[in-house]
Amino acid sequence: MAKTIQEINDKIKRGKAVVVTAEEIIDVVKKKGRSKAAHDVDVVTTGTFAPMCSSGAYFNIGHSKPRMKIGGGKASLNDVPVYTGLAAVDVFLGATAIPDDDPRNKIPPGRFPYGGGHVIEDLVAGKDVKLTAQAYGTDCYPRRKLETWIKLADMNQAVLFNIRNCYQNYNVAVNRSDRVIYTYMGVLQPNLRNATYCSAGQLSPLFNDPLYRTIGMGTRIFLGGGIGYVVDSGTQHNPTVPRTEKGAPRVGAGTLSVKGDLKQMNPRWLRGASFTGYGASLAVGLGIPIPILNEEILDYTSATDADLVATVVDYSDAYPNCIAGNLGEVTYAQLKSGAIEVSGKKIPTAALSSYARAREIAAILKGWIEKGSFLLTEPVFLLPSADSGVTFKPLNERPINNNETSRLATSQTVLKVA
Repeated sequence: MAKTIQEINDKIKRGKAVVVTAEEIIDVVKKKGRSKAAHDVDVVTTGTFAPMCSSGAYFNIGHSKPRMKIGGGKASLNDVPVYTGLAAVDVFLGATAIPDDDPRNKIPPGRFPYGGGHVIEDLVAGKDVKLTAQAYGTDCYPRRKLETWIKLADMNQAVLFNIRNCYQNYNVAVNRSDRVIYTYMGVLQPNLRNATYCSAGQLSPLFNDPLYRTIGMGTRIFLGGGIGYVVDSGTQHNPTVPRTEKGAPRVGAGTLSVKGDLKQMNPRWLRGASFTGYGASLAVGLGIPIPILNEEILDYTSATDADLVATVVDYSDAYPNCIAGNLGEVTYAQLKSGAIEVSGKKIPTAALSSYARAREIAAILKGWIEKGSFLLTEPVFLLPSADSGVTFKPLNERPINNNETSRLATSQTVLKVA
């Protein structure tokens, strides 16, 4: 029997909703069967905690005395540069931003001990950070320099705004070359001596709604320890990839753009990350409730690690050169066993995502719903699906002829006020 989100919310308000995690639903279906489980269970909670590089935050820091137009100037937080091409005192901090002159960041191998993700973690932890800014000065914004301590509570707005999070599946990274390589998938040893992956598998949010039947703009989620929302599909969202018979993507597919109030969040669920030889990032805790509206959605949430596959990719050659093909597929059950076989060789595996933290997020979200403090939301629209025409395209590089000056011409508009 089909349900609606409104009906499920009514049960949540009355304390009658049945909520289980994406781990627990597997046993529920085994014991009760498909139809009975779909009838009895109202919500399945998911979770993931992993590095998510396309993350960041925007801040309104308030006006100084005298006023200063930081917009268009230069500014940094704890020496990490922020983007200032906005209004006077609005700035954006990217998770992968790094200090300009830190010698520890030089490659190779480069330690990248502190970046934008670490600044976000420090702010959420209530710490003071150093704000420095330089501006060109105007009649209405005469100040040219600023150096002060600032903390999250001082800011007017502080919003986590991540343009690509919660990747739906991802590569298993290996290295077939004879040298160590440094990647966003970690340090990869030569000659297939290790493999890394980054997904919570059966707990991962988009694995539990593989065809985007319930998630879309406005979906309320667990984000960084507080409440956040799905804004839209994320960058590189690609719903048209090959899938298993049960709809799960075989390679990286859907992504989410999400936002939430940093002042609600907790540093346990937003952690700065450093990748030797690659750069800085932010590990993000994210969980999504999946309403069990029908048996089809229940089937998706009951998928196990043995049902979910990932592609093994050589990061020494195939990945950097965008070469099609792979070194086969493995299941998440195999990855979590600690070893996989690639090209006839048994190699150890390691996860960049934390399954223990993912499990904890799903349990926290379950508790919120059971207490009635977290209601589900009806999406304004669902994520683009396979029939939407949305695909992920590579860069179409076109040579630039130095004689084509007309393309480089810029228009100049002067606002005149009488």
